[in-house]
Amino acid sequence: MAITARLAQFRTGVVFVGLVRCIAMVVIWNDMARGDREASALLMAINSIFQVFMFSLLGWFYLTVLPGWLGLPTQWIDASMGKIAVNVLIFLGVPLIAGFLFRWIGEKRKGSVWYEEQFILAIIPWALNGLLFTIVLLFALQGKAVTTNPLNVVRIALSLLA
Repeated sequence: MAITARLAQFRTGVVFVGLVRCIAMVVIWNDMARGDREASALLMAINSIFQVFMFSLLGWFYLTVLPGWLGLPTQWIDASMGKIAVNVLIFLGVPLIAGFLFRWIGEKRKGSVWYEEQFILAIIPWALNGLLFTIVLLFALQGKAVTTNPLNVVRIALSLLA
């Protein structure tokens, strides 16, 4: 593969990683730090709504428009705004709506005290285990790519530090 195509692939990956906000991890870190749960939930909801509306526009701009302006090869995947928007709606919109419905139904049927003191406390270990499972799964699926060329991992990590 030509070096310019590989660099375009790296740039595409860095753009997606840079645009994605790890909402579940923020909530869990907030709980582990004994932070303000309500403030964290509000910020998570605002962030999710913002991403649903802006991720596809920003992704399309950084992958298609900006590289063209800079004379760089454009992205190596078909990343139309519509395709990105559908993925964002599935991965962020569905959990956001599900969380809202769980809270609304739970508080309506059993009360906010039950929801906060029993339901939330019961699902916290499941949330942490789910996040850990997701991280392990992501690394397991990319294990061959990491072990065959660890220099690529270093390049991507360094570009994300900047």
